[in-house]
Amino acid sequence: MTSRLNSRRYIFQLTAIFSMIFALVGFSYNVWRMEISEYNNTMRTASFELLLQLSELEAIVFAAHYDKDPVAGNPRKGWIKVNLINDLSMITEEKVIASAADLKTVWQHHWPQMTDQRESATRIVEQIDHTRASVRHLLASLE
Repeated sequence: MTSRLNSRRYIFQLTAIFSMIFALVGFSYNVWRMEISEYNNTMRTASFELLLQLSELEAIVFAAHYDKDPVAGNPRKGWIKVNLINDLSMITEEKVIASAADLKTVWQHHWPQMTDQRESATRIVEQIDHTRASVRHLLASLE
C-alpha cells in the first residue's frame, strides 16, 4: 500500500513539474512573440510615415527646381520635412538613421542652389531615393 501511495505521489510530482515547465516555456514564447510583434509594428508605422515624408520632400524639390514655384517649393517646408525625417528615423534601425542623417547633410549643402542648379536638385533627390531604399529594406526584413 505504501509503495502504491509513493508511486502515485511520484507521478503527481512529475506531472506538476512537467506542467510548470510547460507553462514557463509557453509564457516565455508568448512574451518573446509579443515583443517581436510590437517591434515590427513600430518599425512598420515609422517606415510608412518616413516614406510619406520622403515623398513630400521630393515634391518640394521638384516644385522648387522644375516648376520654380516659390510656394510649393519653399525651402522652409523642406527643412521641416528633413528634420521630421531625421527625427522619425531615430526609432528605426542604424542604416535608416545614417541615411536620414546623410539626407540632412546633403540638404544643408544643396538647398540654396536647388532652384537654379540641376546638380543640387539631383543630389538631393538621389539621397531621398537612397533613404527610401533603406526604409524599404527595413520593411522587407521584418518578420
